[in-house]
Amino acid sequence: MTASRKAVLIAAIVVLGAAVVYINLTFERATGPEVEVEAVERRYLEAIVSAPGTIVPQLTVDISANTMGQVTRLEFDEGDRVAVGDFLLEIDPETLRAAVDRGEAALQASRSAQRQAEVTVETARVNLELARDNLERQEHLWGLRLVSREAYEQALNDVALRETELQAREVEVATQAQRIRQEEANLESARYELTKVTITSPISGVVTRRNIEEGETVVVGTMNNQGTVLATIADLSVIEAEVEVDETDIPSVELGQLATVTIDAFPDDEFSGVVTEIGNSPINPVGAGAAAGGAGSQATTFKVVVTLDEAIPGVRPGFTCTADITTAIRPDSLAIPIQASTVREVVLDANGNVVPQETGPRGRSVVPAAEAADLGAGEAEEELEGVFVARQGRAVFVPVDTGIAGERYFEALSGVAEGDLIVTGPFSEVRNLADGDSIRVVERAPRR
Repeated sequence: MTASRKAVLIAAIVVLGAAVVYINLTFERATGPEVEVEAVERRYLEAIVSAPGTIVPQLTVDISANTMGQVTRLEFDEGDRVAVGDFLLEIDPETLRAAVDRGEAALQASRSAQRQAEVTVETARVNLELARDNLERQEHLWGLRLVSREAYEQALNDVALRETELQAREVEVATQAQRIRQEEANLESARYELTKVTITSPISGVVTRRNIEEGETVVVGTMNNQGTVLATIADLSVIEAEVEVDETDIPSVELGQLATVTIDAFPDDEFSGVVTEIGNSPINPVGAGAAAGGAGSQATTFKVVVTLDEAIPGVRPGFTCTADITTAIRPDSLAIPIQASTVREVVLDANGNVVPQETGPRGRSVVPAAEAADLGAGEAEEELEGVFVARQGRAVFVPVDTGIAGERYFEALSGVAEGDLIVTGPFSEVRNLADGDSIRVVERAPRR
């Protein structure tokens, strides 16, 4: 090979190398991490608040004794179905029956005493009439001076004495009448106490608990002691789910919202219901949590009651359940995947728009927003929630105002448009992306 041909070949290689360098520097190549994207679509979204709880009857009655004594008859078992007024048990009635007998005897004695007092009143009235007749005769004889003044004055005093005696007997009759009323009240009270030894069912339902056996002695409740709970009867025709909702979800829960309840004992079934009660006081206040193990050691929850639409055969109070309460519905809203949402510190201009960051030849931001040394007039740094949108091989951070959250998607109120390609993963790449980074897109079919 001649020297001239070698020179030409070397020159061609140099020109080719220079062309390759020029192309690499002039035209951007697809560089950066490989990411998955998903197009923004309109979707049907439901905001769900899920909370655990237990199944309870709407109406539950604890039966306690109103009198102390030994159980002599017991005619129900746990699990029995009872109706209003059905006999349940009897407490030894002998002591109270004797009290009734004493009350009846005392009442009869008082009525007899009243009749005696009424007889004495009649006697006093007759004596008074005789005294007045005698006084009338004495007055006539005194006028004729046929009797002494002493006899006349004695007849006058006898009338006054008989009037006083009649008044006293009438007071005795009135007093005895009041005594009869007292004895009647005592007897009524004794009879009422006797009725307490027989306990019947106050409602129709199922006996869910029995805490007494025949021959045991029941204790009456006091101010500091609730006494013996003999049994619990529940009306299972209306079932409720009492769930504990976290304080962060309570503002979105309202009366009348629909809910779906799943019971652990029936894992294949779902039961519909409606929110009928929302507690105003926390189940476990902050003070209680602080006392137990320091402030903030327990989450604060509120009781929410979901009334099921129908009775559930075979259900029992105390079954654990989970209620999914639908707090909001958006039938046609722009939706972005939850895993695409992230937070970045960006620079905003005076109008609140994001200021694009300068990028180098490899696509990476030269100066991250968080490290920007100088800000222009009206510019400010702020942390905003948003997503990365794939545009011309770059990840552009777009702040997004979100609405309700569904199971896998957020409602996008502003910031994105239908058809935008949102960077959804991998998570490690989304976490490390910066505004303006170059990316290699791997489009993924949207989830339904």
